[in-house]
Parts: sequence; C-alpha cells; structure tokens
Amino acid sequence: MIKVLFVCLGNICRSPMAEGLFRALVEKSGLADRVQIDSAGTHGYHIGEPPDERARKAMARHGVDIGMLEGRKATAIDLEIFDYVLAMDRSNLDDLERLGGGPRPHVRLFLEFAHHSAEREVPDPYYGGPEGFERVYALLEDAAAGLLADIEQRLNRP
Repeated sequence: MIKVLFVCLGNICRSPMAEGLFRALVEKSGLADRVQIDSAGTHGYHIGEPPDERARKAMARHGVDIGMLEGRKATAIDLEIFDYVLAMDRSNLDDLERLGGGPRPHVRLFLEFAHHSAEREVPDPYYGGPEGFERVYALLEDAAAGLLADIEQRLNRP
C-alpha cells in the first residue's frame, strides 16, 4: 500500500482539492486498492470542517465530490506513516520540516510532479474568487498525473 498525504495551510482549499482529484485519478487507473490518500493542514484552523464552498464547487464542475472531507491538522506521525507528504507551497513545506525535525526525502512540494508547469507552488485561492480555484485545479491536475506515473513506476518495480 502506497500512502499519500496532501498538505496546505488550513486543509479546506488546496489539499482537499488535491485529495479528491487524486482519488478520482487513482480510482480510474484501477489502483484504488493499492493507494491510500488523505489530506491535512499545517494549522488547526478548520478541524472537522468541510472544504471551502468555492473548492467544492470548483471540484464539482470537474465531476469530483469533496463534500464529505473534513479538515484535520498534520501530525508528526503522518510524516512517519505516509510514503508521500506533499506540500502545496514552501511555507507548508517549512512547517512540515519543523514538525518532523528537518527535511525528509518523501516530504516535498506537490508541484515537483508537474510536467507542464514551471510553477512549484500552488497559490492559496482562499482570498480570491472562483478563477483562483480553477487555476489551482489546473495545477493540481498536472501534478496529479505526474504523481500517479511515479507511483505506478514504484508499484511495478521488482
């Protein structure tokens, strides 16, 4: 079982969008029984809350329901049990490294997996309008395809 954790600041916009998008991609690929997916925030601002309404609407426009997800805060244990801990931006990455006592090779920026974007940070759409959530979706979609390819290669190694 490969375990993937997506992390942003509050776990109500970017990371639940990434979780929902990647879950749909993994299910479509037939690997749902081999990949566990979750999301969390570096801060506990929205523990137990559903994703932001604008995030839910953006995902629904792409056929993905994230309404059942609930915000939670990342823990040091997460850094031990997940194979991929993927931060949305450098600030999130710094917070995760402090949480884990320093850099770890499996804790990295999610957009490192993107093939069509030179950007390496997913911008936080929280203070903007719907267009920001669509931009985030496009970045996440690119990185999700790259991550899936990486996981498929990992699963197929002897």
